[in-house]
Amino acid sequence: MTTDDEAALFWESHYGTRRAWDGRANPLLVETAEPLSPGAALDLGCGAGGDTMWLARHGWQVTAVDISGTAVERVRELARELGVGSRVTAEQHDLARSFPAGEFDLVSAQYLHTPFPFPRSRVLRTAARALRPGGLLLVVDHGSAAPWSWNQDPDRHFPTPGEIAAGLDLDAEQWVVRRADMPRRRASGPAGETATVTDNVLVVQRTAATRSD
Repeated sequence: MTTDDEAALFWESHYGTRRAWDGRANPLLVETAEPLSPGAALDLGCGAGGDTMWLARHGWQVTAVDISGTAVERVRELARELGVGSRVTAEQHDLARSFPAGEFDLVSAQYLHTPFPFPRSRVLRTAARALRPGGLLLVVDHGSAAPWSWNQDPDRHFPTPGEIAAGLDLDAEQWVVRRADMPRRRASGPAGETATVTDNVLVVQRTAATRSD
């Protein structure tokens, strides 16, 4: 079994046993998207679909992708149930192998972490290049481990927003960092527990068309 296959099985098991969507979207997604005019959005690692549903219900045309087929099918069903099925396209992708087609006004990568080897910088660079001029790439990472996190490694390094931006290696004339900070918030876990956590936030805006490689 390859590492990619192990990753797919891990996330399939994760979403196969996870409770249904609780009606919430990630707060930093809402904070970033609320002032924007709705357009085309890409939700990388859509999971239970909270961000996808929020965007679709606020007028966005959303492409939602996840490595888990269970997660993707649940997002499709949820979109139909909420009456936004025409605004949501859900696709199964192992982002280490494939990336959804299209150009987007907003790409959201919320907690795109995995316990398996994963070319994250390459994926996020591809996401930045999929932006239309003026579009935003929002990357929200864990800056600390919540008590309910699957990753409790005490030696784990949480890359700072500056480190994430440097890893993207984008042309500064074509992509501009609009936000790079580490806010703290009170978060709720799957069993209702709460803890103060840190988010590492990076927002990059594309300002010009990308030159052909």
